[in-house]
Amino acid sequence: MGNRIQTIDILRALTMFLMIFVNDLWSLTGVPEWLKHTAADVDGMGFSDIIFPLFLFIVGLSIPLAINVRFKKKETSLQITGHILVRTLALLVMGVYMVNFESIYDQEMIMNKSVWEILMATAIFLVWMNYKRNPKISETLGKVLKAAGILLLIVLAWVYKGGSAEEVVWMKPHWWGILGLIGWAYLLNSLFYLVLRTRFWAMILLFVFLLFMNVQEGGFFKSLPSFKLVISASNHVLVMAGVLCTMLYLRFKAKGENLNRFLGLISLIGVLFIIYGFLVRPAFPISKIYATPSWSAICIGIGLLSYVIMYLLVDVFQVTKWAALIKPAGTSTLTCYLMPYFVYPIFILTGFNWSGFLSEGIIGIIRSLVFSLLLILFVGYLEKRNIALKI
Repeated sequence: MGNRIQTIDILRALTMFLMIFVNDLWSLTGVPEWLKHTAADVDGMGFSDIIFPLFLFIVGLSIPLAINVRFKKKETSLQITGHILVRTLALLVMGVYMVNFESIYDQEMIMNKSVWEILMATAIFLVWMNYKRNPKISETLGKVLKAAGILLLIVLAWVYKGGSAEEVVWMKPHWWGILGLIGWAYLLNSLFYLVLRTRFWAMILLFVFLLFMNVQEGGFFKSLPSFKLVISASNHVLVMAGVLCTMLYLRFKAKGENLNRFLGLISLIGVLFIIYGFLVRPAFPISKIYATPSWSAICIGIGLLSYVIMYLLVDVFQVTKWAALIKPAGTSTLTCYLMPYFVYPIFILTGFNWSGFLSEGIIGIIRSLVFSLLLILFVGYLEKRNIALKI
């Protein structure tokens, strides 16, 4: 299964590289519209609108493999459920803190918002650092550092003020944040797979139901109720598309069938989802912000086709050297995601600004790509010194 995991790792690494890149586009001017996020009320999607759903799809790809490994280690369903809940809680906590930073009102606080952001990222590092991986940190010291991180998170919540001068508010889950959305979708799909891992067709029925939920979220069928499983069904269905993709792969492999047939089937399904997305577009305009069915379907199709391309590149043609530089983004993904929460506030506090020509047009885009790569290389440096997050 090694090559299979390598395929997912490389796809995850590339997606994280692009996520850091598109999240840096705000600092540029003269960027082509097709690279940006599309406004909520505009029927369309830019390149930036593809990255997060692709990451959700990759989360789904990993779920069956991760849970199957735990069963091979003789863990019980109860133990695995506990692990799923702990990981979900970690993602939700991080997501809530990060999303509250976006609405921080530091004029009512005892510290600058950039200082608060650095301390938040530091606390996350202290709580969720993989201490067992680092032989220089004893078990006792690891527990002390983790406790210090938890205390710091509590202090940051205590001093937090958000909103505006007209209405100062405390921390609350405004929209859960990127990590929170991943957390809820990971929870639902992991529990579904844990219960139905041997019932492939039951998982497909659940997938179809989630697709319908995405359609019905806005009350499309007036005679039927609409509801959400905490977050939009779009997030759940994108993860489940990845889960089903891996389940199908494992079924083909277990039966010793030709994997070219598997790749052909996945390609066909990917194309059909893109067609479906455009067919429902008149009723559901493409919108990432509103997580419309057309956007969800097109992104599922892109995810499936991206998987096929990566599988052919990595597993079939063994072309992997190009991914060596970004490898840490696939193995220390959460650490990579956290890095900008250190870098940007440090830039602000030190008064650092990129030269004008480095923030414009094609030169600016190249700079953002290099910036993303440098962050990943730094995470690789930390990784070699056994410094990485793990949930």
